[in-house]
Amino acid sequence: MSRAVESDLVERLLDGEHRALARAITKIESQSPGYRDIVSELHAHTGDASVVGITGSPGAGKSTLVDKLAKYYRDQGETVGVIAVDPSSPYTGGAVLGDRIRMASNVGDMDVFFRSMSARGQLGGLSTATADAVKALDAFGKDRIIIETVGAGQNEVDVVKTADTVVVLVQPGSGDDVQMLKAGILEIGDLFVVNKADMEGASRTVAELQEMIHLRDDPRANLDTGHHGADAFDDESADAEASDAPDDPLVWTPQVLETVATTGEGIDELVETLDEHRDYLDASGELAEKARKRAGEEIRQLLRSDVNRLLEAELDRRGGVDEFAEAVVEKETDPYAVAEDVLEPFRECLDGRDD
Repeated sequence: MSRAVESDLVERLLDGEHRALARAITKIESQSPGYRDIVSELHAHTGDASVVGITGSPGAGKSTLVDKLAKYYRDQGETVGVIAVDPSSPYTGGAVLGDRIRMASNVGDMDVFFRSMSARGQLGGLSTATADAVKALDAFGKDRIIIETVGAGQNEVDVVKTADTVVVLVQPGSGDDVQMLKAGILEIGDLFVVNKADMEGASRTVAELQEMIHLRDDPRANLDTGHHGADAFDDESADAEASDAPDDPLVWTPQVLETVATTGEGIDELVETLDEHRDYLDASGELAEKARKRAGEEIRQLLRSDVNRLLEAELDRRGGVDEFAEAVVEKETDPYAVAEDVLEPFRECLDGRDD
């Protein structure tokens, strides 16, 4: 694709053409030639959308909740973009679930743009592609962008970092609390939603989440007690610490909410809390700080990816990594010496610059 054709695609996207938006995201996901030029041209038109990431274990009801959220925003006259990160097909690399039929409330509504993206088993590449797809939706003019991931592992943790607000879905009595701690989800969640709250065990799950948030914010709170719960704390010392703590409105404590996504129960409160978190991000300056951190990580990720490609090309030019590996096995050299040898021309190039 020539630069002129890419610019035409960008222009049509900025003019609100959904077909151009879909084509641009396809090129971004597949990393087709010229996709970086497209993202570069779109960059100046981004920064207006509110981006929410929704993650959690399979079966928690994420798709249904996203559907209800999208409908709520549409009823308010806002436009919505949804990126659903699906597991990859082991045969085609494409998304297994495709354009999921659970987005039933918004079928036929052109102001809800839904796109499935394949995980493809590529951790870094997935987070970069997702971030670039968000830029396309943002530049297109979507008011709200929702990123939904299919699981709660490290892959999904990296993906939802693209969002301004991260929502973690949990279903009652599923043991998700332990899994979240292992996956690092607890550290990035801004809101925790116990979905299917009409099921038995919902109240207990809410209490467990609230306790874990408390322990996250004050790791000393449960040291050397041997058990959890309210009895584990000394009321007088806790009250004394609370009275000494500064009354700072610009500190966000993760909220725990209850919803029944199938009926829409709790969606109003969820939207209200999402807006409160957005207001907090604006007022505290954290929104701008998040943007800086994301930009820095994106630069690092792109550099790592490009340098890896250069190194692979250099290895191939020298006969391939298998030839080096054979020499290492035969004790003709060692891995450190190989790395030094392959990197030497890159070092010479960088050292020879006149900066």
